[in-house]
Amino acid sequence: MFHLFAIGGIGLLVSFLGQLPLGTMSITAAQISVEESFRNAWKYSLGVALIEIIYLRLILGGVDWIVQHKKLFFILGWVTVVFFFVLGIASFVTALQQKGEKKALLLNNRLHRFWLGITMSALNPAQIPFWFIWSTYLIQLNVLSTGFNEFNVFTIGCGAGTIMGLAVYMYGGNWLVRKFRAGTKILNIIMSVIFMIAAAAQAYRMVSGNFV
Repeated sequence: MFHLFAIGGIGLLVSFLGQLPLGTMSITAAQISVEESFRNAWKYSLGVALIEIIYLRLILGGVDWIVQHKKLFFILGWVTVVFFFVLGIASFVTALQQKGEKKALLLNNRLHRFWLGITMSALNPAQIPFWFIWSTYLIQLNVLSTGFNEFNVFTIGCGAGTIMGLAVYMYGGNWLVRKFRAGTKILNIIMSVIFMIAAAAQAYRMVSGNFV
């Protein structure tokens, strides 16, 4: 039993630390908490974590499935590049034309925030190589056993870590914005920069062949 708790804790820690670097998922969670509510931010975070759990479980279940569907991830990777690039440009244009307080482009819709989290997480295949590397590393160190229960507990721990990492941005980002009285225009500009960086990084991975 202690072994399973340890595996879950390791998964939680790896995922939590992986969420801390500034990225599209985290900054969106912060924006939702600032411009809407913590409740919506939690819904979004649950959607993000759900897709990450699915991706991770597919990786742990065997790389054969991923290899057999490599073309799918290749297409998804380039869709992500276009998606992030368009959002980056649109967010920047919106910020330049903005007069007064206005919702971020990505949030200016009625899409349920849980489904927004699912959509953005699904269009973020960068997490696939991240989890492939970490799971392989932990298995090689004999920290993670290749058993059904171990994989499930590790996956649950990772999902919890993802939510905790996003919570840091939800509450920390909200506090910073309130503290320094940053308007939505600044948030839109920051989001634009993050999206453009994410698009460039994903394009590099696609060209270099490291998309899975």
